[in-house]
Formats: sequence, C-alpha cells, structure tokens
Amino acid sequence: MNQKPKEPFIPPERHETVRKEIVSFLKEQTLTVKEISGYVRISEKEVSAHLEHIKKSILRDNLKMVVDPATCKKCGFIFKKRERISKPGKCPICNGESIEEPYYSIR
Repeated sequence: MNQKPKEPFIPPERHETVRKEIVSFLKEQTLTVKEISGYVRISEKEVSAHLEHIKKSILRDNLKMVVDPATCKKCGFIFKKRERISKPGKCPICNGESIEEPYYSIR
C-alpha cells in the first residue's frame, strides 16, 4: 500500500493577532461564535477562549462587550443571567436542546 505523504499544515497569513481581528469584527457587527469562527478560521472552542479574554481586556479602552443572550427555540426561555460565553446545552425549563446561539458585539 503506497501512502501519499501528507502536506504540511500551513496556517493562514495574518496581518494582526487573532484577538485584534475578532475585536475589529465585533466593533463592526453583531456575530455568533460560529460566525466569528468562520471569519477568523479557528475553531469555535478557540473563539470562546479568546472572547473570555477580550471581554476583560477591552475594559481598559472603555469598551464593553454586549451579549444578546441565547434563547430556547422551543419555549422561548432567555438565558439572561448566563455568564459563560459558550452556548448552553439545554433549556432549564423545557429541557429542549434547540437553542439559538448568543450574539456578541463591542461598543
């Protein structure tokens, strides 16, 4: 069995850091973690970790991360008090797992 040698992974060329890139996107528009992941080309898990750090670091510049909370599609429950960046697993009211992702922006 002849195996073709794997091509080495070449990361995309970046002109600014991932966090600065995320901040610039969030200053322009309101996005979900999934959308940010697509724009910046990193995993959703990595985006969540970066957002946690960004949330703290933008306070120096008198900016604030605005979060439109996640919502249950089944019963309409709004996750207003949720502190975590990641999307909730299921609704505490109806146990539904169909949840609309939270949206993030910076103002």
